Amino acid sequence: MSENIIRDLDDGLIIRHSNPEDAEHLAKFNKDIHGEEEWDSKGLQEWTLDLISGESPTFASSDFTIVEDPASGEIVSSCCLISQTWSYEGIPFKVGRPELVGTKKEYRRRGLIREQFEILHAWSAERGELAQAITGIPYYYRQFGYEMTLNLGGGRAGYSIHVPELKEDEKEPFSFRLAQEADIPFLQAAYKRGCERNLISGLWDDSLWRYEVVGKRKYNINRREFYIIEDPEGAPAGCIAIPPVKWGNMLALQMYEVMPGYAWVDVTPSVIRFLWEKGEALGEEQDQPHNMFGFWLGVKHPAYQVAVTKLPRVRKPYAFYMRVPDLPAFLRQIKPVLENRLEGSAFTGYTGSLKLNFYKDGVNLEFSKGHIKAISALGRDELDKCDAFFPSLTFLHLLFGYRSIEDIKHLYADCSTKDDETGHLMDALFPRKPSHIWSIS
Repeated sequence: MSENIIRDLDDGLIIRHSNPEDAEHLAKFNKDIHGEEEWDSKGLQEWTLDLISGESPTFASSDFTIVEDPASGEIVSSCCLISQTWSYEGIPFKVGRPELVGTKKEYRRRGLIREQFEILHAWSAERGELAQAITGIPYYYRQFGYEMTLNLGGGRAGYSIHVPELKEDEKEPFSFRLAQEADIPFLQAAYKRGCERNLISGLWDDSLWRYEVVGKRKYNINRREFYIIEDPEGAPAGCIAIPPVKWGNMLALQMYEVMPGYAWVDVTPSVIRFLWEKGEALGEEQDQPHNMFGFWLGVKHPAYQVAVTKLPRVRKPYAFYMRVPDLPAFLRQIKPVLENRLEGSAFTGYTGSLKLNFYKDGVNLEFSKGHIKAISALGRDELDKCDAFFPSLTFLHLLFGYRSIEDIKHLYADCSTKDDETGHLMDALFPRKPSHIWSIS
């Protein structure tokens, strides 16, 4: 078997690693499979070309799997794994992100994605990644051990009537300039401020920021353009990020932060006016209508509070699919967070065990005076006298702050706790808290 070939399939197809020579064919494949309109297709092509170039700090040219018909050289299915690191309330953990998952229509229902996901999951395990995360169509990835348990996107929008007007003879109090590589330290500081509001966030080092600001192709569907907000004296007051291509009839912010010493209520009107004018310009350039502006900043954001009447349309978030193949290992990674949560709750100094039953297996947490002594897996024959019961992958809703235990009980009659005190302990350990994640792409 060639070193480039990963697996031979029964029907004569092969699964192999990608290489730089695949760039144009793979970009066209992803455009044809995933593209919905002209600009979306262009963005998918450029995303693929950026990834396979090997210039990304976390992605190699060989990180696509390609299912190929050797007789014709045709690519019939493909996906990839984008490695990255996220933070769980300050505790880093490695994540593998499968993406650009697609198969030509005539080759579907042959298990080609399942074969490739086995390979991607093996790569992810070899890289020490404790979780996998993917964005995708409803239901599909549940087949491979994923559950939709983490906020993805969401925001609010307004129309031309909601753009605040300057008073007569009033000058725009804040201006905007395109960020340069020298602005990266400022962007990093602003980004970290925003991450403090979230349970989970992506960790971006210097190389990732540099790649995002000056490295990606212009129309990469996941690229953002950063603008520095300056006060009347030219000092940096904050920053915003917008996509280089409008989302149909709307241009939306994907990042907005204000630095200490400046008020959201003062800066936000200028941001809205700039966003509207930028949307009009891009609409003309890209031959797209423009009648909406958006703040795509997740479920909660300070700007929503000071501009609620300017953003009447609410779009609830979708969800990341999450997979945690070794739950005890993940819980051990975030042990300091769990202990800190206990310390700040009514259960400070707690001593005892918490046995979680997932029906096929489970996890046991042993506490001593508020500290976790051990976290261990439970086998099927050790599931008697458990404290809480979670069918299927529903515990992941709790782990990632997506739902409270009462929410899960409401949806699943076979989710339960042995008593109310156990439920409150679970709430203390795993409080509901939103996340707004910039995953690495």
